[in-house]
Amino acid sequence: MNGEQKVEARPRRTRAEVQQLVAEFVNSGVRRSEFCRSRGLSLGTLDRHLKKQRRKRKKRDAPTDGQLVPVEVVMGKSASESESSCGLAVVLSGGRRIEVQRDFDAHTFQRLVSVLERV
Repeated sequence: MNGEQKVEARPRRTRAEVQQLVAEFVNSGVRRSEFCRSRGLSLGTLDRHLKKQRRKRKKRDAPTDGQLVPVEVVMGKSASESESSCGLAVVLSGGRRIEVQRDFDAHTFQRLVSVLERV
């Protein structure tokens, strides 16, 4: 040989193949580096497609500006029946919960909403 090494280029993966690999990774429970090494996939490719997937999910799940969202009003125990009663509780998709006590300061509540709108 003349000192040159030939490296065969792998054919470009189709969009469906990459989506399948991303789905396998999400369900695998292994670290990104391990998964990529075992599948011959670069970390950058996996990260890019995971980011795209998150953006699509966020766009799909988030209401557009001014759009109404369904609200469920749940009648709970009265304050005398439950010491941990709150004035307002919002349960978001994914199980996140925001509780505001009855005596919560209105100014602090406005600041909280302002911060949450930026997230």
